[in-house]
Amino acid sequence: MAKDLDAVAEKKLKSRITKFKKVNKDENEKNKFFDQLAVSVEIFLPTKDPEKEGDSIILYTSPEGNISDAEYSYNKGEDFISLPIDDKQLRVIVGSFENDFKLNFVE
Repeated sequence: MAKDLDAVAEKKLKSRITKFKKVNKDENEKNKFFDQLAVSVEIFLPTKDPEKEGDSIILYTSPEGNISDAEYSYNKGEDFISLPIDDKQLRVIVGSFENDFKLNFVE
């Protein structure tokens, strides 16, 4: 089953790359694509023993980078919980990253 899934994933990735190439070349394709797009960024927080415990913050954004929702995720071993992050908490988190974090492709 894993090999089948690998083949399907490879094919899907190639299809997605083809779509991104079209988006990069055609402004209409880009507009159509981004109207349907949502972006999530997961920030993995440092822990003393990541094999036993982990936590992260997941931000859901529009293509413009506006956060529409956020959640905190915690796992200890196999146990897992996700909690919503309210606006007050989100302001603290965003304030911690606003001047120091952005995405760039480095060749």
